[in-house]
Order: sequence, then C-alpha cells, then structure tokens
Amino acid sequence: NPFFTVTLENDDAYASADSGYVTPTSYPGKTLVWAEEFDGSSLSSSSWNYETGATGWGNNELQFYRNDPSNVRVDNGRMIITARKEQFGGAEYTSARVTTKGKREFQYGRIDIRAKLPKGQGLWPALWMLGANISQVGWPACGETDIMELIGHQPNKVHGTAHWGVQGSGVSTYRTGTYTLSDGDFSQAYHVFSLVWVENSLQFLVDDQLFHTINVSHVNPATYRHNAPFFFIANIAVGGNWP
Repeated sequence: NPFFTVTLENDDAYASADSGYVTPTSYPGKTLVWAEEFDGSSLSSSSWNYETGATGWGNNELQFYRNDPSNVRVDNGRMIITARKEQFGGAEYTSARVTTKGKREFQYGRIDIRAKLPKGQGLWPALWMLGANISQVGWPACGETDIMELIGHQPNKVHGTAHWGVQGSGVSTYRTGTYTLSDGDFSQAYHVFSLVWVENSLQFLVDDQLFHTINVSHVNPATYRHNAPFFFIANIAVGGNWP
C-alpha cells in the first residue's frame, strides 16, 4: 500500500471488449458521404456541438448537460458519454448531449450507428435526429427521427420513432416500433442501429433486422416532415417523463 500488483489470469475480456455486430462501410448503389470514427483525443469541432444546461429539455429530465471530459470524451476510437450522480448547477446528475447541427446535416441515405448502451433505472440514452430548420419552425414542425431510444429499466428493448406536427402546437403525432433482444441486453455488446431513409419512407433496423417502417401514408401529408435535411444528436438523459 499504496501500490497494488494486478495479475491477469485470463485477458479474454480485453479481446472481446469491442465484440458485437458490425455492418460494412459500403453498400451497392450507395456512396459513403461521412464516417465518424472518433479518431484523435476529442470530438471534432468541424462536426460536433455541445448542448449544455439543465432545462428539463421538454421532458422534466434531471441532468445538467456539460462539456466536460468526465461526461463526454473520445478514447480509443469511441465517443463515451457518461451520466453521473453528482450535484452541478442545481441538478442532481450530469451528462452530455452532442449534435451536428449546422455542421453535418443530411437528407436521405442509410445511417449506421454502432453503439453499446447503458442500463439502469432512470437512464435514457438516445441516438436521434431533428429537422435542420428547428430554429425557424420549432418542434415538432421540424420533425424528429429517433433511430434508437432505450429506457434503462428495460435494457433488452430499443425503440424507433418518428414525430411530426403542426408549427407552434408543441404537440407531436408519432409512430413507434420496438425491437427486443432474444438473449441478454444492449449493455453487453455493440449493436448497430440503422435508418434507411428515402423519400416518403423510414425503415428502422437493429443488426440489419428490420423492425419498424413509417411512410407518408401513415401521416397527414401536410405534416410529414421527413423529406428535408436533419442533423444528429447523441445523449444520455437521466429521469424524465418516460423513464
């Protein structure tokens, strides 16, 4: 003491730390336009923004989002977001929320996001998108596409959802689908959460398994918001109405 010697009797855990599903980097008939592999030691400011504060974020959430290495960091080719139970800025928890607004915005294509998810009561990780015109028309008129949401007390189930609505209403209409693992949960290995997005249609996949489709026929065409540019968001909320 204070020194310790650790001997690894079996280091298979290290070899499998990156285990899980993998999708290719190319598809027939498609051209790769952006790949974020989290090289380097921090998020690239040419692609990413940090959203900060503790406003409840429209869902009575409990966290204070910070731009701090204890909540979001880049390490060994991964972006790691950590929610912590700690008091900060009047909140009881801290976490992080990053976006590509104004920097990486897209209309149509295939999106693959490889991630390992946290679990535990009250945690709410999400990989999602908002319409690039949100500053002009507000939510839900901008549209929202939730490629993946997980509620921490159901760690084997993820949700794919699209929201839309009338400008100024503050109330969305939505359609959602769920995908449940047959064994284990989403914290144990990496999975790939995908969106195949074409004009008038959204397809949601987990590990290349289609589980939910939304198209313009499900929506009043006047309020279908998903034929326009969107940007990406990744975050972990704590608490809120849903958890």
